[in-house]
Amino acid sequence: MGARAMVVRPTAKINLMLRVGAARPDGFHDVRTLLQSIALGDRLTLTPRRGPFALMVRAPGLASDRTNLIWRAAEALWRAMGRDGEPRDVHVRLDKQIPMAAGLGGGSADAAAALVGLNAIWHARRSRADLIRVARELGSDVPFFLLGGTALGVGRGDELYPVDDVRRMEVVVIKPSFGVATADAYRWLDEDRAHSGARPAAPSSLDVGWPGGPLTLANDLQAPVAARHPMIDEIRSACLREGAVAVSMSGSGSAVFGVFPDGVARKAIRRLQRPDWLVLLTRTIGRREAGRRLGL
Repeated sequence: MGARAMVVRPTAKINLMLRVGAARPDGFHDVRTLLQSIALGDRLTLTPRRGPFALMVRAPGLASDRTNLIWRAAEALWRAMGRDGEPRDVHVRLDKQIPMAAGLGGGSADAAAALVGLNAIWHARRSRADLIRVARELGSDVPFFLLGGTALGVGRGDELYPVDDVRRMEVVVIKPSFGVATADAYRWLDEDRAHSGARPAAPSSLDVGWPGGPLTLANDLQAPVAARHPMIDEIRSACLREGAVAVSMSGSGSAVFGVFPDGVARKAIRRLQRPDWLVLLTRTIGRREAGRRLGL
């Protein structure tokens, strides 16, 4: 077996829109979300090597065992190939840059990247559609990362419809010192709706380059999360003060992103630095670039 390594660079996502419906019998919620790839990314290095499947993670607090989505992706693809036993003959190293528990889809992006890389190394010859079917077993966000760019997600969020890529925009992502578990965010929304009616988060209007006019950014999870973590609103206000044209929480949080006019974001990040904030400058990327980084 050759030892030539394969490198894939999965990118994060933000939710330009996330509307949440009622809870479903399966425990999930019906959602309608507009997912968008951004240039912030991790790096997976997959090396063919005889022996049991192995995963090395360079990120504090992230497991490198079978609870990791990369490992679960390997198991799922191995089964889909009709092979028995445990996956083998590949060593995967993950170098983590996408913040965790932030609503940026880092774990899902890594799982999608693992499917692409392992599909090549194991000579599985699975099409992108085949990989998307495997991805649905791993989580609602995972299929999106095999598509990338701008896409509408409905149902659990894994029923995807590609739409025209938004224009290139400068984005500042701010991750506070705390994370938010997805299950907690949805539970808080249900609680607020049951007791007092969840207050809607203030929407932002954003020109994304579509002929139909501006897009309204809205996230139904933002208000319930901000009610328990007021820093979400502090970050949002800080971004607006520094010139952001639109600000929203991504996914279930805790990361908040601001879209800035060209040339403004780089100046803004210097003024947005706080000891307990991770402030990252990035940009939106289209479907073609996202696919190229993933090796598709």
